[in-house]
Amino acid sequence: MTNPAERLIDLLDLEQIEVDIFRGRSPQESLQRVFGGQVAGQALVAAGRTTDRERPVHSLHAYFLRPGRPGVPIVYQVERVRDGRSFTTRRVSAVQQGRTIFNLTASFHLPEEASFEHQLAPSRDVPDPETLPTVTEEIREHLGTMPEALQRMARRQPFDIRYVDRLRWTTEEVKGADPRSAVWMRAVGPLGDDPLIHTCALTYASDMTLLDAVRIPVEPLWGPRGFDMASLDHAMWFHRPFRTDEWFLYDQESPVATGGRGLARGRIYDRAGQLLVSVVQEGLFRRLGG
Repeated sequence: MTNPAERLIDLLDLEQIEVDIFRGRSPQESLQRVFGGQVAGQALVAAGRTTDRERPVHSLHAYFLRPGRPGVPIVYQVERVRDGRSFTTRRVSAVQQGRTIFNLTASFHLPEEASFEHQLAPSRDVPDPETLPTVTEEIREHLGTMPEALQRMARRQPFDIRYVDRLRWTTEEVKGADPRSAVWMRAVGPLGDDPLIHTCALTYASDMTLLDAVRIPVEPLWGPRGFDMASLDHAMWFHRPFRTDEWFLYDQESPVATGGRGLARGRIYDRAGQLLVSVVQEGLFRRLGG
């Protein structure tokens, strides 16, 4: 299996080992900790597997409690909190080597006819994704070549990511920059027709670039890092159906960073400008080397 989109589907395909207990793979990669989006996506799969599947996810709230170890399986224990007439609630604990590393609460809502609708328009006009370079192309343009480590990362990447604003490479370029970022994203291959997989894949993707908005005024997004950062908590609200293998715009901003923590919020739109998902996350930021 070589297609990164297929590997993502496989990663989200949990093994059921008992009633309401599932096991997920954690690939052995050269990372200090398991990617948070992976744990969130797998936990949401576990929650969804215990519902009647007629009620799509409408929100999730999660806490990253401990760093997960790459290469070690993660067990997801689901608690059936409520099964109501319109709403279903599930609580999931992710356990690795006997320790809880992540908690998630997800709510599922039986679709209803809207009494009224409104939404704020996207904050700015952006170019079409096809007109923008890929991250790989921007790196090659700047460096003249692609380092082997980045080549390996690019080959495993399940999403095509294209920054609306060209990447900044020096500290001089980031001076005075607003804490905002926007990217076009889509899975690099088809993800099938299961709505739960698309929701969980987007949950995975939502953790990939969101904290960029916090870092933008401080340091370049690529190259040596001066800060260690980790996701602390994560919340999402799903407004409309979508496909994660079609282009979506992830518009991100950081309203505040203080006390070693930075808050980021994102709005995910389709190409027609419809708001699909709202996201908020707080991250921990510590200067490397004290």
